[in-house]
Parts: sequence; structure tokens; C-alpha cells
Amino acid sequence: MDPLTIAVVMVVALLGLIFIRMPIALAMGLVGGLGYVALAGHYALFAYLNTVWVDKFMSYELAIVPLFILMGHLATRAGISSAIFAASNAWIGHLRGGLAMAAVAGCAMFGSISGSSLATASTMARVALPEMRRHGYSGALASGSLAAGGTLGILIPPSVVLIIYALLTEQNIVKLFLAATLPGILAVIGFCIAIAVYVRLFPAEGPTHARAPLAVRLRALGDIWHIVAIFVVVLGGIYGGFFTPAEGASVGVVLMLVAGLATRGLTGRAILDCLIDTAGSTAMIFAIVFGADLFNVALALSRMPADVAAFFSAAEVAPIVVLLGIIAFYLVMGCVMDSLSMILLTVPVFFPTIMALDFGLLPEQQAMWFGIISLVVVEMGLITPPVGMNLFVISSMARDIPTAQIFRGTTPFILAEVVRIAVLVSFPALSFRLVDLIG
Repeated sequence: MDPLTIAVVMVVALLGLIFIRMPIALAMGLVGGLGYVALAGHYALFAYLNTVWVDKFMSYELAIVPLFILMGHLATRAGISSAIFAASNAWIGHLRGGLAMAAVAGCAMFGSISGSSLATASTMARVALPEMRRHGYSGALASGSLAAGGTLGILIPPSVVLIIYALLTEQNIVKLFLAATLPGILAVIGFCIAIAVYVRLFPAEGPTHARAPLAVRLRALGDIWHIVAIFVVVLGGIYGGFFTPAEGASVGVVLMLVAGLATRGLTGRAILDCLIDTAGSTAMIFAIVFGADLFNVALALSRMPADVAAFFSAAEVAPIVVLLGIIAFYLVMGCVMDSLSMILLTVPVFFPTIMALDFGLLPEQQAMWFGIISLVVVEMGLITPPVGMNLFVISSMARDIPTAQIFRGTTPFILAEVVRIAVLVSFPALSFRLVDLIG
């Protein structure tokens, strides 16, 4: 059997195992290992596992992942989500649909600390969902805004998935964090516009309530000064070159720990729980990284990624058509796969293809642009039925809201995401303008 045929069989087998719900790390590791043996023999596989595996997980850059995960868990346990939502609610909650907008803004702020979409969605739902329901918001709007807002954790820096993309493509993490900032702001604006249009069409689903007095608004801002300070110190320090991303993550963990203890949001037991949760989350991510690495190395041995890149580079097909085809593939796969697995599985194949095409950009700009578009499309998959992960997070926390209502509630946000993807594809500079200005 020739190498290309083996690669095709590997891809088909992997998709089959995913569809029968085998854990993604096990599926990629199993198929990758068997493919490696078929292509290079079992001795080569043992040699690879004996050397490369250890070197990969001793990588300094990979240390960023557990640190930012720990920072997110500390933020969750410290109860800062309540203060964030209260501040957002105090300033814009009185508008029609304002509580839903406050939830989106709160998700953006919390996501900038946690770096996880699922953690952002679940944490903010505990705080914002009861408040929205108490003020008469429909189940669709309440759940949809929280599910969509939760996706911001995957793009707004720091983002674990963005870090993984940087490691896979050997890009500068700091520059990717900068590149994600404007698209992240666009997402917040787009979601708020979607809410505004939705409540104009269906006024009863997002009623108004009394405006908070100025003193209350100012006090609410005072309650989140330490959160803003942590955000500024961590990301400002990284962008300013005062410390590396790994050092910035360490500083963020220490500052979050100090803030949690000072506000009495963290106890000894809570800190221990954070460490245990971080260990579990890190083990899961590293298992997926290992399985994906084994699968992708086997694909590289088959030369399938290089052959695909060469084919599209030589074909008389406009580069934008190839990009749109990749986006369409992401949209379909996003309905059945989680974000990290999809990035790990597809980037080693799609990235060389995109880099082989001429979009009129510098190589680094093209890499950042594709990375941001990939993450935005993956974001969309988190709220796309039937298995959008954020939908199930919200559904598990909103037992009184039918699943059909939750699906309906995400519709305006999916449309907003389609518009944002179109804007980012049409105006690539939005993905690297800040890098050009600051770098």
C-alpha cells in the first residue's frame, strides 16, 4: 500500500472513531501509531516515543498552558465573575437587551483571564442566567447570549487554543495574542449588535429595567479594579517585552492568588481544588496533544500535507476559493468535534496549504491571518448544533430551558459570526494591524 493511500485510510479511520465517540486523544494516538508502523515500522515508532515525546512535553513554551489554566481556575474560584457581571450590568443593563449585552461583556472580561471557552460559559452562566431570568428575559436570549459569549474565551488573549496554534505553526505567541485583540473586540461588538437587533424584533424577550444610580455604577467599577490591574499587568507586560508569555502566566497566577486571598474569595480548600482541576485539565490537553502529534507525524511521513499543499499551489484555483473550502470544512467539523482537537487535527495539513498560496501577504502576516480565521470558525462550532460544546454547558445549567430554545437562541449570534468571518476574510489587515503598529 502506497504512503498516500495509508494516509487516506488513517484520516477515514480517525473520523470513524470520532463519530462512534471514542475519546479523541485515544483515537488519534491509536490511528497515528498504527499508521506510523505501516509507514516506517515498529522500531521507528519506539525510537520516536523514546525521544521526541519526552522532549515535546519538556518544552518551555508548553509550560504556558497549565499556568494559564491555573489562572483561570483561580479566577473562577475567587468569584470574580460576579463582580465583572455586576459592573457590566450597572452600566448597560438598563438598555433593552442590556443584561444579555452585559453577559457578553462579562464573558469577554472573564475570558481575558481564564482563556477557556467552557470555563467562561459555565462560570458566567452561574451569575448571569438567574439575573436575566429574574428580569423576564426569554430562555432563548438568555442561554444564547451566554453560549455565544463563552466562545470569546478561545480568542481573547490569553487563549490556550491560540497558544497551541502558535506551537504547531512555530509562530510568535506574543504577536498572535496581539493579532487576536481586534477580532476579539469585533466579536463583542457583533454580539451586542445581534442582541440589539433581536430585541428590536422581539421586544418582550429582552425587557428594560431601571437605570442604576451613578454612585452604584462607580462602586461597581471599583469592585473590579484588581481584575483590570491583573489584565493590564499580564498582557501589558507580555506585549511590552517585560517578560515572556510563560513568565507573564506565572505573574498572572501569583496576582490572581493574591487578589483571591485579599478578597477572601479563595480558601485553602479552594486553592487545592484549583490545583487538582488544573492537573486534570492539563493531563487531558497534553493527552490530546500527544495523540495529535503522533497522528500528524505519521501523516508527515506519508507526505500527504506536502502533497496537498503542492497540489493546490499548482492548481489553477484562486487562493480565496481554497480558503473558503477550508472554512466550510471547519464549519461542518465544528458541529461534531471540540475546538482543540479540530485545531490539532487540521492545522498540520491546512497550514502548509495556506502558506503555499499567494494572498499578497508576508508569510508571518498570512500565518497570523489564517490562525485568527481558524479560531473564529472554531468559535462558531462551539455554538453550532448538534454538539456545540457551549450549548451543552448552558443546557446542563439551565434545566428549565428546552434544548430547542437554546439552539434557537444562538441563531443571531451564528449570523453575527458569519459576518465577522466575511469581514476578516475580506480585510486581512484586521488580523495583524496591531502587530504592525506595536511590533
